[in-house]
Amino acid sequence: MLAQVTAALGTAPVAFVLLLVVIDPFGLTPMFSALTDGRTAAERRRIALRAVLIAGGVIGFFIFAGSWLLDYLGVGMPAFRIAGGVLLFLIAMDLLLVRHSGLSSATEGEQSEATQRNDIAVFPLAIPMIAGPGTLTTVMLLTHAQGPVTDLLILFLSLVVLAITLAMFLTAPRMERALGQTGINVITRLLGLLLAALAVQFVLDGLIESLPGLTAR
Repeated sequence: MLAQVTAALGTAPVAFVLLLVVIDPFGLTPMFSALTDGRTAAERRRIALRAVLIAGGVIGFFIFAGSWLLDYLGVGMPAFRIAGGVLLFLIAMDLLLVRHSGLSSATEGEQSEATQRNDIAVFPLAIPMIAGPGTLTTVMLLTHAQGPVTDLLILFLSLVVLAITLAMFLTAPRMERALGQTGINVITRLLGLLLAALAVQFVLDGLIESLPGLTAR
């Protein structure tokens, strides 16, 4: 157990950065403001809280059931690491180019549809903006077959990032005024660069696991 705790704590900084990048509260804040434009402050608080709680539930499900799901589908971890790394690299390109695709956020069509709904907390805020494909892939990569200690650590780190996201949603107007669009774009690009490097590492790990001969050359 002590060895598991030590190993989990050793991965905590990288896991936190990875979760912060893929959830991307800095990039989500302007979209939250646009989707809740015209709502009262109380309505914004209620929508933000519900969206974060629902996203947390979805993320928690994939943390604890992700390994079972992969095993049930017969997907090996090396293949999932490679596929997940490619997906995260595509999301990193979105961040570096400051564009929003269906991989990391709601598409323009989905956002347009959301403006016609009374309750946008579930769609598109919780899914796919917060708990999108990149986020769910990341928690499964971080927790697969690592043991309950790592599962609990990743859940805790996810909740920390979700708390940051909620805080930014609740202070969206002040945050946008303080950082400005240029400041938000700079932060987004820096996070995208970090994510690109981590994504490549996932692919390399997957290739080494599936082709052990690579390390012998």
